[in-house]
Amino acid sequence: METTTRLRPVREPWASPAAGPVPGTAYEGNPYGYPGAESTTRLRPVRPKRTGRAIAVASCVVLGVGLIGGALAGVWLAAAEPGKPAEPAGYSEAGNLWHNAPVDTLFPRTVAGPGAGPGTAARTWTRIVVAPDTPCTPAALAPNLLATLRPLGCERVLRATYTDATASSVITVGLVFTGADAPTQGTLAARGLATRLGDDVPPALSGPGTVAADFGAAQRAGWWLTTPADLPVVVTAVSGFADGRTVDRPQRADTAMVRGRTDAVAQAGLGHEAKAITERFTALLRSTVAATQKKEGEHR
Repeated sequence: METTTRLRPVREPWASPAAGPVPGTAYEGNPYGYPGAESTTRLRPVRPKRTGRAIAVASCVVLGVGLIGGALAGVWLAAAEPGKPAEPAGYSEAGNLWHNAPVDTLFPRTVAGPGAGPGTAARTWTRIVVAPDTPCTPAALAPNLLATLRPLGCERVLRATYTDATASSVITVGLVFTGADAPTQGTLAARGLATRLGDDVPPALSGPGTVAADFGAAQRAGWWLTTPADLPVVVTAVSGFADGRTVDRPQRADTAMVRGRTDAVAQAGLGHEAKAITERFTALLRSTVAATQKKEGEHR
């Protein structure tokens, strides 16, 4: 077939761009009737001049310059555009902790809280009840927090209730695993959800047969939530008196911690405890993620 095409005279269609491609041939769809410059120089038998070769060389030069220019443009554009922030180390692993980590890892039996009380008094909390993991529902989450997280993806809620060493206070800790990507989680952290959500008090988790048996909605006294930027989790806490006394209006931790407050919630340090325990559990989550990454690295 190649010999035949070379023997055809110049007047054949593919020698003239105006004539167009020959239907039913390999060049159909090509407006010039040939696949490229190199094939053109081989198919044109009449012209003794090296016009085709010159065109081919020129085309290669133009193509080379175009590729180099394109590469440089790509570099310039990449340098000009702000880079996408890198995902924090262990971010994905943290999102799977709710079903990968043991309960005693996520909710240790005892949690130390140095400087967690008023005047930097130490606290030690003992776990008294753990709830099964649940979906994100009004029974497990405060309404405004639930409305905020639903569009982002809310994976699971884990909760446990602790009491202090004197068994005079109780506190429910919630670990809310979100489906937010790292930039979105960072935005949540920067916005300060605890202050933006208003009086969005987390639900209390009671424990029948424990000092938290009467810990319900009316007994909630102090609350807080922490949104770490490096973990797809929101940590919540709500505290109350172990004797079951009711509180007219639960207070956000930063309000209850204001110096000079003389009400019972402030004096008992329930705002201090709520804030301190969310920070402590955030640190525990980070430690768990780091340990998980180390273990995975050792098995590679």
